[in-house]
Amino acid sequence: MKFAYLIEPPFNYVDASGGVTGCDVELARYVFAEIGIADFEPVETEFAELLPGVADGRWRMTTGLFGTDERRKSALFSRPIWALPDGLLVAKGNPLGLSGYQSVADNSAVRLAVIRDQFQHRSAVEFGVSTDRIVIFETYTEAAQAVCEGSANAYASVGRAHSGFIEQNSEWGLELILVPNSEKPPAFGSFAFGLNDADLLNEVDAVLSQFLGTDAHRNMVASFGFSSEEVDMVAARHIES
Repeated sequence: MKFAYLIEPPFNYVDASGGVTGCDVELARYVFAEIGIADFEPVETEFAELLPGVADGRWRMTTGLFGTDERRKSALFSRPIWALPDGLLVAKGNPLGLSGYQSVADNSAVRLAVIRDQFQHRSAVEFGVSTDRIVIFETYTEAAQAVCEGSANAYASVGRAHSGFIEQNSEWGLELILVPNSEKPPAFGSFAFGLNDADLLNEVDAVLSQFLGTDAHRNMVASFGFSSEEVDMVAARHIES
């Protein structure tokens, strides 16, 4: 069972022993074991290839993604597996005093790094960040490096991805600015599947329905920095659905 992931701690990364881990990887590993699939194979790719890959059969499931209306035209999405706010990765000390998307839009000197087609790219445009100030990258590390080197002033992504990266790369001299809820509330992410893979989706959802919000789930994601309050948002969403 091939599972597509990005290098984006704490969701997915390679640990010191060379193994692939992260909250999305470990949840996927657990789910596949529960439905009787032993041959779990994580496959590293770039963000732009995640959905094309499930469409053409290179893998059966992807790391968590925001299930936008546009993406639902080309993929199926599981129940939400996390709910997280966006954040800006900036140089330590936040020299431009950025506080969220609007502060980026209001400061014509800011160059904003994004990953091609990620949800945060669209959010930046919606807040009025001009396209000539948006620098597009293919991988997390490339975008973070641009901020570190000064060719970009901030990088918009999921806040939890930024905090995970900072934890593992403290020498880069970066810090996280969370986008306030009043500007953009936390969004839900889900595993993605091919449009013709509804049977697998249903099996995965059945396991998630029983597991998310349990003590075992809380312990699993706590090791990757997720709080009980963040788990509560996902558990509540399952009850609502």
